[in-house]
Amino acid sequence: MRFDRLAIHALAVLALSHTPTPFRQHTSFALADESAEDEAKINVQVEDTYKAPENAEHFKFEAEVSRMLDIVVNSLYQNKDVFLRELISNASDALDKMRFLSLTNPTYLAGEDQLKVEIEFDSEQNVLVVRDTGIGMTHNDLVENLGTVARSGTTRFMQALKDQGESSGGGMSGDVSQIGQFGVGFYSSFLVADRVQVASKHPESDTQWVWTSANGASEFEIFPDPRGTTLARGSEITLFLKEDALEYADQYRLEELAKHYSEFVVHPIYLRTIETMEVEVEDEEEEAAADDEEKPEGEEDDLEVSDEEDAEEEEKPKKMKEVTTFEMKHLNGSPAVWTRSKEDIADEEYQSFYKLIAKDESIEAATWTHFQAEGNINFKSILYLPTEVPMSWKNGMTSGEATGLSLYVQKVLISDEFELLPKYLSFMKGVVDSDDLPLNVNRETLQESKIIQIIKKKVVRKALEMMKKFIDDGEKATESDDEEENSITGKAGAYKDWMTKFSPALKMGVLEDEPNRGKIMKLLRYKSTASGDNLTSLAKYVENMKEWQKEIFYVAGLDQESVEKSQFLEPFLEKGVEVLYFTDPIDEYLVQQVSSHDGKKFVNIASESVKFRDEDDEDLEKRREKFYKEQFKPLTKWLKSLYGSSVMRVAISKRLVSSPAIASSAEFGHSANMERIMRAQAYSHGQHDFAMRSMKIFEINPRHPLILKLLEGAPSDEEDAEPVVDPEMENAAWILHDMALLNGGFQLTDPEGHSKRMMKFISSSLGVDSMELAPHPELPVEEEEPPELDLDEKPKGTSPEDAIPLTPDEFGNIEL
Repeated sequence: MRFDRLAIHALAVLALSHTPTPFRQHTSFALADESAEDEAKINVQVEDTYKAPENAEHFKFEAEVSRMLDIVVNSLYQNKDVFLRELISNASDALDKMRFLSLTNPTYLAGEDQLKVEIEFDSEQNVLVVRDTGIGMTHNDLVENLGTVARSGTTRFMQALKDQGESSGGGMSGDVSQIGQFGVGFYSSFLVADRVQVASKHPESDTQWVWTSANGASEFEIFPDPRGTTLARGSEITLFLKEDALEYADQYRLEELAKHYSEFVVHPIYLRTIETMEVEVEDEEEEAAADDEEKPEGEEDDLEVSDEEDAEEEEKPKKMKEVTTFEMKHLNGSPAVWTRSKEDIADEEYQSFYKLIAKDESIEAATWTHFQAEGNINFKSILYLPTEVPMSWKNGMTSGEATGLSLYVQKVLISDEFELLPKYLSFMKGVVDSDDLPLNVNRETLQESKIIQIIKKKVVRKALEMMKKFIDDGEKATESDDEEENSITGKAGAYKDWMTKFSPALKMGVLEDEPNRGKIMKLLRYKSTASGDNLTSLAKYVENMKEWQKEIFYVAGLDQESVEKSQFLEPFLEKGVEVLYFTDPIDEYLVQQVSSHDGKKFVNIASESVKFRDEDDEDLEKRREKFYKEQFKPLTKWLKSLYGSSVMRVAISKRLVSSPAIASSAEFGHSANMERIMRAQAYSHGQHDFAMRSMKIFEINPRHPLILKLLEGAPSDEEDAEPVVDPEMENAAWILHDMALLNGGFQLTDPEGHSKRMMKFISSSLGVDSMELAPHPELPVEEEEPPELDLDEKPKGTSPEDAIPLTPDEFGNIEL
């Protein structure tokens, strides 16, 4: 824990002030000038000259071994599954030691030249065995390594190599890589075992020794193996499982754990599998009959066998017998591709590795990047872009989704739960492997969270660079005229398909990742009124803008088909102004967070703030606006009083072309699409309707015949005059209101009233005077008639041909 320097000094002064006089030593304080506030410091210099008296007694710390072991085991490890990872890692270290020492002493490999790890289990006896052909341990090694908690034989081995290398002037330890370093991994066995037994044979020892201890015991025993020498070399760890750990005596559970944590360990790992099958066996009577058939030459059998007896012999059921077979299954045959040079790896190998970590043989990666980072922390990594969105993303349940990036240390999985990628990139797959991570003793957490942030920063940068290259290559393929060059058509199609699926994730990154916001904005692609079948970037949109244009125009909606039919697009299509299609729900949130790009403001064409600056005569436009405002003042006043709170204002539109009216949104209010999104929130509750409601602007087209007709029927603008309006005219105004809301993308405020008005309109169009229902018809009672039978057709099952043959089995039983 870090404290402020001034706080530490204050604690030191307080401690010294309360120290008894005989134990106080010479202390000097140097105080800086207090007037210099920017450099004010308290310097404490303490000279420790304490010496114990000659008659002082010396004691050693004592600990209850069983209690200490319980704390080490049950407090360090959060997940019992890691015991197998620890045992396999220890076995891998022993095999590495054996490989290294055999270079100078090949006789160590006598009797067993294969370096491997074997796992066996017995579900009836509740026993699990992990065996290796490594260096093994002598009697003294068992006492020192397994009898002393937190003493790492691996650490001592590496230190010996280092010392030997320094004394010889070379780096002999550079050729061997060891995993263990804390000396407590072995004791994780007690997470699942009541008793642990270790049999070990060292190449230089003639005796195979056994170490054994019970869970919670404060002592252990070592003795020569009464079985004799069963191991050519190495160690055999036997776990007698607890009652609550019997799941680890299961073939599929062990295979799952070994593959999960140790799939890329260099040395082969084998699991003894058990398979029970049924095989055909010959009858003893048949075997005896076969022996009788072997007669001397010249003799012939006078018995004749009928065809019926031959058929009975052929139909006689065969006897089956259950047979149990054992096989050593290789669990880690997949290579750690990331440790090799990328120049030596073919694309097929990259794709095979992606299928392995994605656990799906039917998919392929869109692209990948293989890199090695150097600096404060060194690591190697492979990142993949998938072609399909994870199922949890489709359902919107991303909170429980795994990060997709696994952290390895020397090819051993440490965890796949570290947040090495931000949430918006968690759909990616890959690995990160480092040899110098500062892991905690349990190897499940890092000692410094800052290391995670460093790795995360570098990985995110590489991921964004990979996506940029993938998108740029896809756009080049789209623009190329040569369809055969470098599989152009395939690249273009893959790029468009990927952007369609994963574009929402990138937009989420714009909201969450502020340091990389600019880079992610450059990756975004949209459909637009000018893009056709392709996609356009924000940079390309800005490049194609009109000279008078100062905004980036967009239209938001449910999908591309609906926004293409928007009546707000009419003036933009007429003037040739490009409009982006925002069809993802997150697009509206994005423009609220990022209001501009490259100095150009995002503007929704469904808002009232849309302005065209292409008019040659601005004075004429102002005179027209003034004229229309005065001319339609009676109509706008009447419509506002008629519609009430349904609309905020009635205005004269300057952009409508063919529509008589439309409902737009206020510049600083919710759009129709945003209101729809907010109302569709699954967890939204307790929110007032007013907070989600848009401020609607009812725009009328002053040149449309329907509006001019409404103006004629509108009441006078005189204050003293009482408004007298024809009911038909009022009904038409309400129909126009509902039509404008629907065209603007809003929901109807009064669906029932709209239905009644439409019923009146249909009745008037069809000339229906009354809506009274017609009476039911009076129908005569009909007598039931029996069905006609075809006497020529016989019922099923009454003829001899329909009879089912019944044949008894060998015991005389007939099954129906």
